[in-house]
Amino acid sequence: MAAVSGRIIQTAVSPRQSKNLRLITSGTICAVKLHSTVPHQGLGLTWTEISAMQKSATVKTKNLLCNASQSGTAVSSFEKVDFLKLQNGSDIRGVAIEGVEGEPVNLTEPVTEAIAAAFGGWLLNKKKPEGSKRLRVSIGHDSRISAKILQNAATRGLVSAGIEVIQYGLASTPAMFNSTLTQDEVHHWVDGSIMITASHLPYNRNGFKFFTCEGGLGKADIKDILQRASSIYEKLSDGGVIMSNKDVEASVKKADYMSIYTSDLVSAVRRAAGNIEKPLKGLHIVVDAGNGAGGFFAAKVLEPLGAITSGSQFLEPDGLFPNHIPNPEDKTAMQAITKAVLDNKADLGIIFDTDVDRSAAVDSTGREINRNRLIALMAAIVLEEHPGTTIVTDSVTSDGLTTFIENKLGGKHHRFKRGYKNVIDEAIRLNSIGEESHLAIETSGHGALRENHWLDDGAYLMVKLLNKLASMRAKDPSIDSKCLTDMIDGLDEAGIALEIRLKIDQNHADLKGGSFRDYGEAVLKHLNNTIESDPILKKAPKNFEGVRVSGYGGWFLLRLSLHDPVLPLNIEAPTKEDAHKLGLAVLNAVREFPALDLSALLNFVQQS
Repeated sequence: MAAVSGRIIQTAVSPRQSKNLRLITSGTICAVKLHSTVPHQGLGLTWTEISAMQKSATVKTKNLLCNASQSGTAVSSFEKVDFLKLQNGSDIRGVAIEGVEGEPVNLTEPVTEAIAAAFGGWLLNKKKPEGSKRLRVSIGHDSRISAKILQNAATRGLVSAGIEVIQYGLASTPAMFNSTLTQDEVHHWVDGSIMITASHLPYNRNGFKFFTCEGGLGKADIKDILQRASSIYEKLSDGGVIMSNKDVEASVKKADYMSIYTSDLVSAVRRAAGNIEKPLKGLHIVVDAGNGAGGFFAAKVLEPLGAITSGSQFLEPDGLFPNHIPNPEDKTAMQAITKAVLDNKADLGIIFDTDVDRSAAVDSTGREINRNRLIALMAAIVLEEHPGTTIVTDSVTSDGLTTFIENKLGGKHHRFKRGYKNVIDEAIRLNSIGEESHLAIETSGHGALRENHWLDDGAYLMVKLLNKLASMRAKDPSIDSKCLTDMIDGLDEAGIALEIRLKIDQNHADLKGGSFRDYGEAVLKHLNNTIESDPILKKAPKNFEGVRVSGYGGWFLLRLSLHDPVLPLNIEAPTKEDAHKLGLAVLNAVREFPALDLSALLNFVQQS
């Protein structure tokens, strides 16, 4: 077939041939619309029943509906896909846009349709609606250039599974979860939610996060959905037909949910300040959204509270992220918000990642409040409200943070595995066995509070800081944001902090055909045994991930990456000389594993 540009093309084909009529034009895949002689989807039938009915139907005519704005070539969109490789812990991530060498597209519209339909089936199985009741799912997305295409594809998949859809458009990940909890007259009883995002990853990537009112889905749920999606995808490629955009319109609504979400944040700060309407009046706060989805925070949250937001930057959504990576862990990103604070003589700076589930801050002197400092500040605030509570963090937090939480604040530091869902789930588990915990937070900026349904919400985390500032200003209007950084005085910070990644060559003969994970575990076991014979180095008495060792006034942690053939090595020490000694101890222990790329570690040891 020739290239198309927004035209309707009619053709007579069999259902099995329909897969070859799907056109890819500038990343938009045209959808096939069945006429009334084909049984309609979305009537509570299973996908197996729908597929069988479609295959048995006699179809004389079909319309090929295209929304393409540019020409393209006709190709089959049903490539072989290993769905389980799209799993990234409790998220789904893939390549949605061509243009990066060595990264072929694997998150196409048909793949997205199958994943969304699978989530619909999973949700129906979980909720088991009675009678004719239809479940409702909200869909939102960040600023990525593939977002709207995937939103429409996900909508088709959901509706074909019998689900009503509310499209929120540009939104944040926390808002999408929050929508499953909202019970106002317009948006009540959303049974599930999908956020289309790949966090801080490059522009060509995208992915999905899923929520119910119980929180984000876990690894086992994602695996289940992807297995369902694989089966659905095979049926589609074998002649099943996904519905066209036109056919789903009756089951789709659009809503400005972000207005509801931001209104709740504003109300939270006002309550903390004793119901003062503008508790931040006179404060100058700049926001850096990194051209992600967090640009709303300046105008929709800070300004109604009375803050001055001039100098805020990169608020406009731009999925190419032209200014810097929207990531509070990125040095360039933190330099950008620090410069904005100093140039504008602001009281505080706030920075978000792409989908606003992570955040960090900068004080008026340009001091970064992220990683261990952000955890320390949040712990100080939470422990004022809940004395003695347990603070759950990931595995790479510092020894100085432990001392600060336990000796100065009177709390308990429970260091767990990396991965925001791991940290949150551990806090929930501790509460279930009677150990009170109100804060679960990673050094990456993911922070979740018990009071906020254990949602890792970067905006709420910043609101929690503003709550503290507002309540203190209500008592003394002369107080400025320095009161926040004063709360972490006494936090002992390392002079040297670095991460070195030791890559595992999966093709090396030393793996003997085994997995990189088994090889990595062997490295860790050998390191563990080696350390036991060194009187200067002391293993952490309680450790849930990798090998953590203290010595020479600092510490190191060698662990296996959650998803990649890499052993990240974190080192913190008072001086470069101390860090060198720790790095050398690791190097001497792992030299005998030839599949490990030790070049970065060797370079550090030789230069320090």
